[in-house]
Amino acid sequence: MSSPRHYLEGDVRWPLTVTVVGCGGNGAQMLSGLAAIEIALKELGDRSISVEVYDNDVVTTANIGRQPFFPCDVGRNKADVLVERINIAYGFNWISHPRAVDEDADLNRDLVISCVDTIKARQIIYRALQLSRRTHSKRLGYWMDLGNTEMTGQAVLGRFQEKARSKATQQPAPLPHFFELFPHLLEDGIQEDNAPSCSLAEALSRQSLFVNRNLAAHALAMLYDLLVKGSVGFGGFYLNLKTGITMPMPLKAIEAPRKRARSTRRAA
Repeated sequence: MSSPRHYLEGDVRWPLTVTVVGCGGNGAQMLSGLAAIEIALKELGDRSISVEVYDNDVVTTANIGRQPFFPCDVGRNKADVLVERINIAYGFNWISHPRAVDEDADLNRDLVISCVDTIKARQIIYRALQLSRRTHSKRLGYWMDLGNTEMTGQAVLGRFQEKARSKATQQPAPLPHFFELFPHLLEDGIQEDNAPSCSLAEALSRQSLFVNRNLAAHALAMLYDLLVKGSVGFGGFYLNLKTGITMPMPLKAIEAPRKRARSTRRAA
């Protein structure tokens, strides 16, 4: 029996709309990879992606070396710096928004990629996604979330599908999103440590130098398979740099209801 796969289907309208929320360690790496995916899409066919980027943070000296920023970028908004650089290098027309996403933000996109530091920020993005899909025309509704600790990380590729479940069977969607996999994280009052690092040395004590690059590389490979090749074979992964192990999150096959076998017993 072949393993289940999720296929890019539905009302696919190119260029696909993509929003990246967060341009820190993971988000900055994802943007560089999305530029490569854009080039591949154009080379392999008449397809492309339209990218918008949100971040309200500015570049500090602690970011230089661990994130793709230079001393001349210090003090400038991260989204503005990265989008400007990519547009100049490749001739794109990507858009930067030097602000955070709130619950009223329009996130009705084909793909939203969240690269944020806190559960609270994910909750805000989730509520904005829910509201956007209730009040606007439907796009494809994919949501990829990336998060990491010092040596580990995970990425989840989910999809909002209102008709993906049957109320009678309560079957899971083919691509459950972050809060469908971790519903307890929607609870209020979760304590988090998101204090900013004041120096590169302090930042490196909190995170491995290459955890963001490794995490983003695996996540981008998933997006390449979905957007360029048309399907993915898993819904996310866990990454552990200390052990060198990456574990996929397998897709659950959605089986059709089985017909009840007709009884052949005769009445006595």
